[in-house]
Amino acid sequence: MDSIILDIDGTLWDSTELVAEAWNQALAEKTGLKKHIRASQLKKLFGKPMEDIFKELLPGLTPEEYDQVAEICCQAESEALQEEGGELYPGVAETLPLLCKKHPLYIVSNCQKGYIEDFLRNTGLGDCFSGWLCYGDTKKSKGQTLLALMKQYDLKNPIYVGDTMGDALACYEARIPFVWVSYGFGDVDESCYARKVVKFQELLEA
Repeated sequence: MDSIILDIDGTLWDSTELVAEAWNQALAEKTGLKKHIRASQLKKLFGKPMEDIFKELLPGLTPEEYDQVAEICCQAESEALQEEGGELYPGVAETLPLLCKKHPLYIVSNCQKGYIEDFLRNTGLGDCFSGWLCYGDTKKSKGQTLLALMKQYDLKNPIYVGDTMGDALACYEARIPFVWVSYGFGDVDESCYARKVVKFQELLEA
């Protein structure tokens, strides 16, 4: 293992309550759409590309309308994250500075551009990471985004740490081992992960 690549939502923090509140306010004030989004809905959807999330939450819009709604909601989300931020999972803030001394750390997420930067600014954990890449940068599957990051930083034997079956499938596509954090948003078949982590700080031992 020469590096560790991490997911954000459901792995490092939970921003669903804040994001749901920001999206609801933006939808009501700037779009006129009568739709109330719950954090519990986002927990089932986070990890998918933003376009897919809005198509499931707001079916029936035209592609142009999806783009407009996504831009409005993502702007509101970014402002909320910069002001308040999500909730880090126990042990993350203490473990990452120790973990990055052992292995270079990276982030790959299916989020939009700017989300990773908002996370790093809000948490002050930017110095722990050597690089990152997201769906907003590549417009490709998470597996392909993993491969792009590996190529960009010349990573030969990374592992990926995430929380959903989608993360496991991305690792299968990229042909790298998957470590599942069981406290996150999703369930993963036992045959699909190399190791299960119940608490984030267990990564130091792993």
